Amino acid sequence: MKNIKSSYGRTQWIPLIALLFTLQSCFVAKQYERPLNALPTVDLFRKEYQQVDSTNIGLIKRTDFFKDPILQGYIETALRENLDINIALENMRASRSYYLQSRKAFLPTLNLGPGVTYTSQSLNTQFGKMVGERQHIFQYDLTASLSWEADIWGKLTSAKRAGFADMQRTIAGQQALQTAVVGNIASLYYQLLVLDQQKKVTAQTIETRTKSLETSRALKQQGTLTEVALKQSEALIYNAQALLVQIDNQIEVTENAFNLLLASGSKTVERGTLDGQQMVTDLAIGVPYQLLSNRPDVRAAEFDLMNAFEMVNVAKANFYPSFRLTASSGLQSMDIDQLFSPRALFGNVITSLTQPIWNRRELKTRQEVSLANRQIAYLNYRKSILNAGKEVSDALSIFKSQSQIEELKIKEYTAYQTATTYSQELMNYGLANYLEVLRAQENELSTQISILDAKYTKLTSIVQLYKALGGGSE
Repeated sequence: MKNIKSSYGRTQWIPLIALLFTLQSCFVAKQYERPLNALPTVDLFRKEYQQVDSTNIGLIKRTDFFKDPILQGYIETALRENLDINIALENMRASRSYYLQSRKAFLPTLNLGPGVTYTSQSLNTQFGKMVGERQHIFQYDLTASLSWEADIWGKLTSAKRAGFADMQRTIAGQQALQTAVVGNIASLYYQLLVLDQQKKVTAQTIETRTKSLETSRALKQQGTLTEVALKQSEALIYNAQALLVQIDNQIEVTENAFNLLLASGSKTVERGTLDGQQMVTDLAIGVPYQLLSNRPDVRAAEFDLMNAFEMVNVAKANFYPSFRLTASSGLQSMDIDQLFSPRALFGNVITSLTQPIWNRRELKTRQEVSLANRQIAYLNYRKSILNAGKEVSDALSIFKSQSQIEELKIKEYTAYQTATTYSQELMNYGLANYLEVLRAQENELSTQISILDAKYTKLTSIVQLYKALGGGSE
């Protein structure tokens, strides 16, 4: 008879388990699909930069793109020591922990532990008056409890997908930050090289103008020049000296910013020379627009959209009833020496199907907020793609224009250099005004500085294009 009851007790759970798995297959959370109207298209670029197929410089290795060994060393140090990158890495670890937690949500939770309960009944209650004296009751237990929620409507599945998308978003965000740090290190390094060259040019100009001042003094003694011309020569020297002080200040400030990226204290930065730089300048006009989706920030924006999409699934699933199974078993006894006897065994199983009713406004608010967040994430995803196209177009346009400006400024410098030489000779023969010599000298220095500025802007435009195509993230 006992065997028959035991067999019946086991078989009565079969319909419940079958019903449970049937319900669990009733609802499948919607799968995320990439929005077609948010994909990169050729229209992201101006017509002159549109190209369907080309080599993507964003895929070039850092060591092949930045050939200066000193700069390579700084980049590796920044990727290892930069504080923002290390903060991003910690965020990645935290996000991964949340994802691993969401994966375990399908499993039941199990708790085990001993407990002691003390009860003293009030004498003013009905039971207390019947007993007539205060009772001191101790109860000892060793209990295991189990709780499990069935993922009938796909809520746990969606939460797991949301956790995965969030983890991938932090990974892509860290890669985007890495790209930015690499680009900033390179830009500041090139700025220091240009400032070094500007300092060299300015120092040479001061030396040349000082010699010219000595000549002017000799000409004044001969009566060829006036005191006014002499003072104007001195003023040009002071102007160049002031420019030199300004350049020294810019160098120190730039070095401080550079060291901050390396998580290092402010100090002099060792570096090469501007003439020694070998950059990838063979930029076929145009880039493959399809590759913009490989940008880390674009990927991060899409993973954020995926996370928001799955949270909408979770919000919808909250409207449906939840099935929960709770069980506990263990040992209970009022006498501790009888705690481990067979009579102390107990057990209970509770199943519940809960349908939210009175809190539907709260659930509806959560759904409305999740829908709004999904739309915001979608708009940010579109914005990230448009911004990627803008940055690529900007970099290509700047590179093209600065190359032309550099060529023109070199011609301008050559013209001023020739004008300085001719005006100096004409003045020696009394055929020219000394103001013409001074003006030519001043324009000569200004043009040299402009040439170096154009070189720097062209270098940084190449770096910006490298960043805009996702280079430096690997």
